[in-house]
Amino acid sequence: METAIKKKRWLTRDKSYYRSLITLALPVAAQNAIAFLVTFADNLMVSSLGDAAVSGVYFASQINTLMQMFTTGIGGTIVILSAQYWGQKDTARIKSIVSIGTQYAIIVGAVITAVCAIFPRPIMRLFTSSEVVLEEAAIYLQIVCVSYVFFCITQALIYTMRSVEITHIGMTVSLISLFVNIGLNALFIYILEMGVAGAAWATVISRISETAFIVAYIFLKEDRLKMKLGEFLKHDKTLRKDFIKYGIPLVAGEIVWSINMMGNSIIFGQFFDETVSTGVSVANTMGNLAYITILGLASAVGIITGKTVGAGKTELMKEYARTTQIIFLGVGLFSGLLVFLLNNPFVMLYSAVPGAGISVEAAAHAITMINVLSITIIGSSYQMPCLFGLVKSGGDISFVFKNDTIFVFGVVLPSALISAILGAPAWWVFACLKADQILKCFVAVVKINRFNWMKNLTRNQPQKIAE
Repeated sequence: METAIKKKRWLTRDKSYYRSLITLALPVAAQNAIAFLVTFADNLMVSSLGDAAVSGVYFASQINTLMQMFTTGIGGTIVILSAQYWGQKDTARIKSIVSIGTQYAIIVGAVITAVCAIFPRPIMRLFTSSEVVLEEAAIYLQIVCVSYVFFCITQALIYTMRSVEITHIGMTVSLISLFVNIGLNALFIYILEMGVAGAAWATVISRISETAFIVAYIFLKEDRLKMKLGEFLKHDKTLRKDFIKYGIPLVAGEIVWSINMMGNSIIFGQFFDETVSTGVSVANTMGNLAYITILGLASAVGIITGKTVGAGKTELMKEYARTTQIIFLGVGLFSGLLVFLLNNPFVMLYSAVPGAGISVEAAAHAITMINVLSITIIGSSYQMPCLFGLVKSGGDISFVFKNDTIFVFGVVLPSALISAILGAPAWWVFACLKADQILKCFVAVVKINRFNWMKNLTRNQPQKIAE
């Protein structure tokens, strides 16, 4: 077996890799699909209220994106550390890591909630100069911020379950959110005619439902960690130091990415009219749909990577890394073609009802921007799983943070801002904001194949094993 591993292969013959990739990825992909449907249903139902409402909800949702980046950083730290300890079956340390991560997630949610509840209009004024859009955005934000703490708790616990290879729970949680959100949207928007306020309250109630379900699951049914309420209050100084040490670059990287996303919104909100902002909202929704499978597979790669590196199987991990690159290049080409073919039918969903929905101008902008996405998603499909699923989960956390920072502040935002100031068309500015998805591929292919990113982050250091 050892001789076979030492022979360089681009596709591993280890069937357990493919089996784990599929069994871990499918529930995560399903969760992402359901979460997408929640957002999509929101956008589609709000679109009946016109361009100003769509733009307002889009801008307000950027704060949720900021908070989500924090929770993704915290959740990523939970997964990276816990998955490596899971490779060693050290559940005691996993429980401490989960406790620390959940505490930080609650703090983040509480702080952002307080700021948004007190200053909704000043915050939204950063994104748009349109008074009509500002009014809709402020109404939505001041209500939806109530959901932030619940969202943070739910995400921390979902990441916890992923780290010990329980991925179906996230899918179930998202399914509950979908039915609650759609049902309440229909009630609040169409029947009670509450406008964007109705959409916001539907989101709040669905988030509370999510949290109630996963908390009940953790305490009543989960059987791998068997956590008790008191364990969430424990304080392990050594592991807290590890969490902070490895979590800071992860959270900082997510903050950089959220700044990038908010920069996108600010540029389109300040330099273009609301039809462009609406087109961007629709295009990004399509982009999120395309990322569903990619993110599910990338999450699975991250779990496999953490578990394999934590167990000291470095030679096996090299073979997995080469296989991962081939798989995701193929996924990217297929995804790009699919996005291109579904462009027009997808945008038509937003204008299907005569006299309602988005304007013809907004639909035209969306179609052009989705064409741009059909190209950039090829790069996203390769570099995201490689840099996040392999490099970051393999232990080289700071590299991804540095790489993202350079591209966001050195390439993406400057090129888009200069283009907007010079009067470039909206699709060109959109392309500038997505250009890093292609450029990062050149960095990823060099970094991955040097194999200097495999680092054991646990307090237990197993000997290297070639299997």
